[in-house]
Amino acid sequence: MNVLARHTADATTVEEGLAIAEEQDRIYNDEMATQTAMANTLLTPRFYTTDFDELDSIDVSPIREEWDKLIAQMVSDPNKGHFRKNEDWDTVDWEGMDPDLKKEFIDFLISSCTAEFSGCVLYKEMKRRGNNKDITQLFQLMARDEARHAGFINDALREAGLRVNLGFLTQKKKYTYFRPKFIYYATYLSEKIGYARYITIFRHLQANPEHRFHPIFKWFEEWCNDEFSHGEAFALLMKTDPKLTSGRNVYWIKFFLTAVYATMYVRDHQRPVFHKALGVDPDWYAHAVYEKTSELTRQIFPIVLDIEHPNWQPLLVALQKANADLAAAETVRGPLGMIKRASARSRAATAFLRLMMIPSIKNDVPAQTRLEPCY
Repeated sequence: MNVLARHTADATTVEEGLAIAEEQDRIYNDEMATQTAMANTLLTPRFYTTDFDELDSIDVSPIREEWDKLIAQMVSDPNKGHFRKNEDWDTVDWEGMDPDLKKEFIDFLISSCTAEFSGCVLYKEMKRRGNNKDITQLFQLMARDEARHAGFINDALREAGLRVNLGFLTQKKKYTYFRPKFIYYATYLSEKIGYARYITIFRHLQANPEHRFHPIFKWFEEWCNDEFSHGEAFALLMKTDPKLTSGRNVYWIKFFLTAVYATMYVRDHQRPVFHKALGVDPDWYAHAVYEKTSELTRQIFPIVLDIEHPNWQPLLVALQKANADLAAAETVRGPLGMIKRASARSRAATAFLRLMMIPSIKNDVPAQTRLEPCY
């Protein structure tokens, strides 16, 4: 069978999915989309590498019962074949789309594709380098899912005449080294907040279908369930070593919680037209996502952030304003531009530090870790 007749949605391994995507890259490619995905800033998705030998040494015996149930669920592959266009995929009038909406939506798709593929690359490398059957099987399954997601977003981009060259990203995008425990914290939160974001949008558009300006949002429910399962896996990995969620590591947990929440807030406020088209107020959306994510993270983290604290929202607004001022100052040359950029960076750092200083709420972690999607 010709590889182009196949689809990443049907791939049963990450290798098969990437082979299909690579063949499509030779035919469909767009320099703008790929260069956008290549960007490395505080707000753009990054590619990570880590100490793979340490990951390979994980012993899942203490959580064997929960582990085997999760792996069995992932092996059953409930979303195989889902991430492809079908009769529910409405025709998209890209030429007639509001130019500002088109720009922000394309930025959203490219960022989402990069984030999904970032997970695929990391998980695939863990699987390739390891010998621990439990760990390599998990990362093979998660890489399979992320490859499907990235391929599906690229399908949507291709309708707009764009495509992210995933093979080029793998070879050329800068990789950031994170210690394994930082990978756990960051990736766990990325997967759980990803679930909360997708399901919040899906439920909102389910109730308000007139705001569903693109068919890809119809696929968000199954999509977010993959994110949920991946988050469950990282929760169990952290449970294998109690030191990861106790002692001084609690401060690292608070840092990553604050950084992930703050980054989401700032990034979403960069797309006002996109959120208006969805009929979503970014402040309402952020709080709804924070509420869901905070409830989910109680399964493994000994603290949650106090998102109801009177200083929480004003400090997020201050951080977002400083980021907007920094972006504006990038176009100003000479000493005045340097002063404006320094001022914006200082205000952003101050706002973030003050967010970190808000007292967190203690949480009694339950004995049973695993959760099921319920939103």
